[in-house]
Amino acid sequence: MAIGAEEERRLADVVESWLGRGVLVVGDAMLDEWRFADSDRLCREAPAPVLTLRRRITAAGGAANTAVNLSALGGRAALVAPVGADVAGDELHDCLDRAGVWDRTVSQTGRSTPVKRRLLAADQILVREDEGDRDDRLCADGVQRLLAALASATEELHEVTGHPPTLVICDYGLGALPEPIRGWLVEHRDLFGTVALDAHDLAYWRGLAPTVVTPSFAEATRLLNAPAPEAEQTGPQVPDVPTSDVPTSDVSTSDVSTSDVSTSDVSTSDVSTSDVSTSDVSTLDTPTVMTTAVVPPLPERRTGFTEEGSRDHTDRAGVARARLAEIRERTGADVVAVTLDTDGAIVGGADGEHRRSHTTPVPASHAVGAGDAYLAAMTLALAAGAPLPTAAQLAQLAATTTVAGTGTCVCVREDLLSALGSTDDAAHPPSVVDHGGLDALIARHRREGRSVVFTNGCFDVLHRGHVRYLDQARTLGDVLVVAVNSDHSVRRLKGADRPVNPVEDRVAVLAALACVDHVVVFEEDSPAALIETVRPDVYVKGGDYPPEMVPEAPLVRRLGGQVRTLGYVPDRSTSAIIDRIRAQSTTPQPTDPAARVADPAARVTDPAARVTDPAARATDPAGTESGSQGPFLTGSPS
Repeated sequence: MAIGAEEERRLADVVESWLGRGVLVVGDAMLDEWRFADSDRLCREAPAPVLTLRRRITAAGGAANTAVNLSALGGRAALVAPVGADVAGDELHDCLDRAGVWDRTVSQTGRSTPVKRRLLAADQILVREDEGDRDDRLCADGVQRLLAALASATEELHEVTGHPPTLVICDYGLGALPEPIRGWLVEHRDLFGTVALDAHDLAYWRGLAPTVVTPSFAEATRLLNAPAPEAEQTGPQVPDVPTSDVPTSDVSTSDVSTSDVSTSDVSTSDVSTSDVSTSDVSTLDTPTVMTTAVVPPLPERRTGFTEEGSRDHTDRAGVARARLAEIRERTGADVVAVTLDTDGAIVGGADGEHRRSHTTPVPASHAVGAGDAYLAAMTLALAAGAPLPTAAQLAQLAATTTVAGTGTCVCVREDLLSALGSTDDAAHPPSVVDHGGLDALIARHRREGRSVVFTNGCFDVLHRGHVRYLDQARTLGDVLVVAVNSDHSVRRLKGADRPVNPVEDRVAVLAALACVDHVVVFEEDSPAALIETVRPDVYVKGGDYPPEMVPEAPLVRRLGGQVRTLGYVPDRSTSAIIDRIRAQSTTPQPTDPAARVADPAARVTDPAARVTDPAARATDPAGTESGSQGPFLTGSPS
């Protein structure tokens, strides 16, 4: 449903109002790993594709991705979670650092960091490998260290922001929230303002009194089918839903990315309070239809996108809206958002009204973690005091903006504002940036899973050799950053008569190239400081020397990047172009302009004279023949 300009401004004001809000995230953190491969033949040993790995990226997952989304949307997020003292844990720390999340995780020796690895070919997930033992419980020392981290992070956020922090709990059953941790959070509920709960087992959190819970339909079903607390039991016990009727994707404790919103709870904010009727509720509660008023078994639903003709006949949206009040009573939550994958979401509050958001089907590989964006935006909006319909709209829109491509979904504040029509800058990041702006842009690219290529040079007189070199560099990653020496730096490197073109002209021409994403100027003779800031995945230099001889190679490798050298582009050189121009400018010219055309016939008196000695054309190295130009060493673009 389209919204008007006034509504867009109102929603944008809410997004602006939550900027800098402190949020503590607690729960099961993990690492998402994506491996992209090509395949053009089958294996001889079995009917399986032969894959060639082309690219690998990692991203925060689970509770860590919720923290990343909160930070990307403008909140001040701190993550407290157990993380293994292993390679995956180190990579997760890097993901959090790049996203600007306060990393308050606690390393646990002997415990492995949960990892979800996906192998894709042609944008299709072929296999997923889960690593990490869900039965790997925290030791007593680990629990005590987590309790200390919780208390410290809570106090730290309160001191920095001046307000009680918001709390987000992500409990996916991987052992990060044992009884002592849960008990501390319940006992200290008054330290927090808004509290959001996303848990596989909502009954485990009785007594928390959260502001909002975001169960999937399967999680809501398990809650309603579980025995009610003694004080609430007024009738016969509700039988359990058969396990075989519950879809694996909804109940697996290893699929921990709040993922029921992930594929299809992602549409423009079509929010309504009129989708429920008296007949809907009465039918669901009539004994002739459901003799024990139990939530019906879930249909088998294993795909992440809608296929025509594949929908079952269960009205999950109708069941969810009819039972919202009961879910609120069981959880003690003010707001309940039941996510329905292909059917959208049902959101209800204390007023008894429900809000329905509908879905836009997307490939499953585009929607991993979109539910984390939904949870983050919903939480921030409620914490900022937004009314429930507004929070539901923004949560749905945040999930929508994350599903454009493959990878773990992160909604960036600028993209959300752009979707609201509040800014044109988010969709087209600036090409020419300063150091501070570059830092923010690189952080954004990292959050969205893009690899960064970096190169540098003077680029004084841009020519074909430069363009070919930059085109080749761009193919090595997703984003190309070009660092350009300032005028003072060029003079120190090239001499007092350089540069020919001032830096503003050199930068403008580079920024106009389609292969260049960002251009930044540096004053130093070496780009080392910028390399420290960018931490490129690939650092590109030119020439016929090996990468080991590149001066910046040790620094790049220490930061986790690789060094690539591109070969010569023959017969192209800035110096040769400058020499030719200067040579032509010093060639004697007739003093009388009229003498140049005094006798037009003289121009062709002897046509054969033009080619009397063909060899004479190449006698002057500064001549106009391309073969007279020196080679262009791309390792030091000038």
